[in-house]
Amino acid sequence: MSGPSSASDTPITDHRQLAEVMASGEKPRTAWRIGTEHEKFGFQLDDLRPPAFDGERGIEALLNGLTRFGWLPFQEHGRTIALTKGMASVTLEPAGQLELSGAPLETIHDTCQEVGSHLREVREVADELKLGFLGMGFQPKWRRDDMPWMPKGRYKIMREYMPKVGSLGLDMMTRTCTVQVNLDYASEADMVKKFRVSLALQPIATALFADSPFTEGRPNGYLSYRSHIWTDTDADRTGMLDFVFEDGFGYERYVDYLLDVPMYFSYRDGIYHDASGKSFRKFLRGELDVLPGTLPTLRDWNDHMTTAFPEVRLKKFLEMRGADSGPWSRICALPAFWVGLLYDDAALDAAWDLVKDFTLTERHALRDGVPKHALGLPFRSGAVRDLAREAVKIAVAGLQRRGMRNRHGVDESRFLDELIDIAESGKTPAERKLALFHGEWRGSVDPVFCEYSY
Repeated sequence: MSGPSSASDTPITDHRQLAEVMASGEKPRTAWRIGTEHEKFGFQLDDLRPPAFDGERGIEALLNGLTRFGWLPFQEHGRTIALTKGMASVTLEPAGQLELSGAPLETIHDTCQEVGSHLREVREVADELKLGFLGMGFQPKWRRDDMPWMPKGRYKIMREYMPKVGSLGLDMMTRTCTVQVNLDYASEADMVKKFRVSLALQPIATALFADSPFTEGRPNGYLSYRSHIWTDTDADRTGMLDFVFEDGFGYERYVDYLLDVPMYFSYRDGIYHDASGKSFRKFLRGELDVLPGTLPTLRDWNDHMTTAFPEVRLKKFLEMRGADSGPWSRICALPAFWVGLLYDDAALDAAWDLVKDFTLTERHALRDGVPKHALGLPFRSGAVRDLAREAVKIAVAGLQRRGMRNRHGVDESRFLDELIDIAESGKTPAERKLALFHGEWRGSVDPVFCEYSY
C-alpha cells in the first residue's frame, strides 16, 4: 500500500483538476514504461514466525541494513518505515510484508534485472538477521493474531475501519501478498480500451497466478484465497467496476466513482487525520468535520486515489491488481503478460475481440468463481483454461512484435514460458503445492518456507 503522496499541495478549486490528474499521465508510445511491484512474507528461519518491526532481527533492522546498497531511509515519527532509490521504493504492508515498487522501466528484461538485484540485496541482509522471504498470495501458516502490525499512521486508521465494512479486511492487510504491474496509456480513448480489456481479463490472470491454497496450515478450499478475500473486504472500494464498460466512460466517470469511495484519512503536517467513512465530496466543499473549513489539495486527492482497490485501478497509469505473489520467475511473468496484451496494437485488438462480448453476468461469474476453481472454472462451452491459453498466446505474439531483445538477442516472450506451462497443463501453482502437501510434505505446510523461499 502506498505511503503519503508526493503530489503538490495545490488547493483544489475546480472539479476539472481531479480528472486532469489522470489525463496528465498520457504519454506517447515511445515514453510508455513498465512499473512492477511485488510483496513477500518475511519469516524467522528458526521458527518460521513473521518478524516484528522492532528488535535486532526486526523489519526495521532489515530496512536499515538495505541502506548499504544506496537506499535512502524514509521515516515516520523517527522510525524507518520505507526506503527510496531514484524512482523505486521499498515499503511495508501492514504486517511487515516487504514490497518493492520498481522504477518505470523500458523492458521486461530491465524489470527482471531490477527484481533480481532487489532480491539479492534482501537475501544478503536477511541471511545476517536469520530471516527468509516467501512469495505466495496468502500467509500459509500463521493466524491473523500471530501477525505483527507496522507503526504506520494510515494502517492504524484502516485497522479500526476495516471490521466495520467487511469480515476479511484485516486478513487482506496482514496475510496477503500480490504482484502487480503499472502501465501507461496514450490518450483517454487508449486508457478506456486498455481498462476494459484488462478488467475483463483480470480473472484470467488471477487463475494463472493462483498460489494461496493454505490457511493456518491446512488447505482452505481455494486456489487463490487472496483473491477471495477481496470479495469481503470493503464493497465500496473493490470489485469489477461495471461502469467501465458503459458508453461514455472516461476520466470524469472514474472521478465520480472515486468521489463516492469513502475516505480513510487526510495527511497534513506529518499527521494522519482520521476521516474514515467520510465523504470527499464534503471535503471539496470544506465541510469535512474532522478538518472543518479546510479544502483538499492535490496531495489529498492523490492519497485518496490510492485507497480504492478495484481489480484494475486508474491513477496516472493503469494498475493490474489480480495476481497472487510468487517466485522470481512469476514476478517477471506478470508484466510480460500484460505488456504483451496492452502495448502492441494487434495484441490489444485481439484481446478485445476475446472479451468484448462478455456479459456483465459472465464477468462477475469469472471474478467470483476463479478464486476457488482457477483454470478449471467452466466458461461457456469450455473452461477458463481455454481463455488463459488464448490470452497467453496473444501476449506471446505481442511481445514478439515488440521486439525488445536482451544482449543475447532474446525477446521478452521468454518470460511467459512459465505461464505457457501453467495454461497448457491446467495446473496452477496452488494445485502443485496441494499435491506436495498431500504427498511428500505429509500434511505440513512448513516445507514451503524452505522449498519456495527466495
